[in-house]
Amino acid sequence: MNFIGAGITDIGISKMTNQDSISIKIAKADTKGNIAMGIICDGMGGLDKGEVASATVIKRFGKWFEEELPKKILIKTLEEIGQEWSMILKELNYRIMQYGKQQNISLGTTFSGILIIEEQYVIVHVGDSRIYQITEKLEQLTEDQTFIQREIKRGNMTLEQAKVDSRKNLLLQCVGASREVTPEIKTGDVNKNTVFMLCSDGFRHVLTEAEIYHNLSPDTLTDKSIMEYNSRQLIDLVKSRNEKDNITVGLIKCVG
Repeated sequence: MNFIGAGITDIGISKMTNQDSISIKIAKADTKGNIAMGIICDGMGGLDKGEVASATVIKRFGKWFEEELPKKILIKTLEEIGQEWSMILKELNYRIMQYGKQQNISLGTTFSGILIIEEQYVIVHVGDSRIYQITEKLEQLTEDQTFIQREIKRGNMTLEQAKVDSRKNLLLQCVGASREVTPEIKTGDVNKNTVFMLCSDGFRHVLTEAEIYHNLSPDTLTDKSIMEYNSRQLIDLVKSRNEKDNITVGLIKCVG
């Protein structure tokens, strides 16, 4: 499988710092073909130093991709790699929390990551950043770990009620600000001419699925420059609609 990828982040119209972090990495493995990894982290907007938390996590997984993955690619399944990512996130949760205690600050970050090897993927997820699969339609692959989503799932709240509930941004867990984290792990198959989209909540709040699909469908994204241009067009549209948060989107296209 071959890949093209791009990631763009924007501070937005009202924040003093950009607490989002994005990483898209593509590399060639001698025995496994090309490998793609995408990770998005959204530092907690209401907490101090969220940008430190998100950047710390991105840096750790970048090191894993460069130094640890080559040693393990032949001996570990994607399910086992997902479990390893989960353990790394648990360790980072402890480290970031200890740093916050030492500095007398609160900080945390979401985490949504995907690793694609050959024709399979593994996703590991904490919080409410999202990963979508775009084929002939837009399909959300992660489930928001929020109070609102939990209440909707339990039948205690309707979608209409959720839109106006003051707790709509309340996370059930995040890396660095939860006593314990239990990442969601999911595996699946990959088909050529598929796009995987990673995004922070600031990107998706004011866009329709039709607008996202029109700009980011597989047939539209023929090269990296178009990926970047169309992503920027959507980010500018989000900003024009007065979104207050940081705005980030990452794309990986599987081109066969």
